[in-house]
Amino acid sequence: MTDIAVVDYGMGNLRSVTKALEHVAPQCTVTLTGDPEVIRSAGRVVFPGQGAMRDCMREMDALELRRAIVAAAREKPFLGICIGLQMLFEHSEEGDTPGLGLLKGRVRRFPEAEMVDARGDKLKVPHMGWNEVHQSAPHPMWNGIPDGTRFYFVHSYFAEPAQPDVVAAYTLYPFPFTCAAAAGNIFAVQFHPEKSHEAGLRLLANFATWEPQSGAAEVPGDRAAA
Repeated sequence: MTDIAVVDYGMGNLRSVTKALEHVAPQCTVTLTGDPEVIRSAGRVVFPGQGAMRDCMREMDALELRRAIVAAAREKPFLGICIGLQMLFEHSEEGDTPGLGLLKGRVRRFPEAEMVDARGDKLKVPHMGWNEVHQSAPHPMWNGIPDGTRFYFVHSYFAEPAQPDVVAAYTLYPFPFTCAAAAGNIFAVQFHPEKSHEAGLRLLANFATWEPQSGAAEVPGDRAAA
């Protein structure tokens, strides 16, 4: 049995995520897979992604992975990374794209008019590089990771949850935006733990042993399972 399935739909830094998990969890069988049955049978699922939201959703559906991913997010420890966070929400401004609807809210592009730092200097989009992650509430996935730890980001869009209690962490660029979301057995991050050195490896190690206590995540409506 696969202990951890890394979803392979051809979009993202998949092998780096897989290798990082193998490094921090040598006791686990880690499988990079595009097979819905392997995803369904896995004990834990990692849902990475990189690129345009519309392309990611299209490739996921072309491989008939939607139902397996939604089921995993309902039933077992589930980690979304980068676009894997954004795809969990209801809608993205990027390409006017519907998401999976597992979490209520939308994904927005960084607004050009607001991208100015405290000195008045223009900030670049995409947001690329290291930035502090401010934890909004205690969570087992933060074990051993101090508040304010820096993680590595590469993105032009950010999630805007409709429900504040979903926010697990935020980052300033230049305003606060949600960089981690948590609901039941779902934990998802905008940053790349596989590129974030010791802190990122610790987060992945936490995921390999995390046992959610609050039950399965609620999925709003039937659209997410379509």
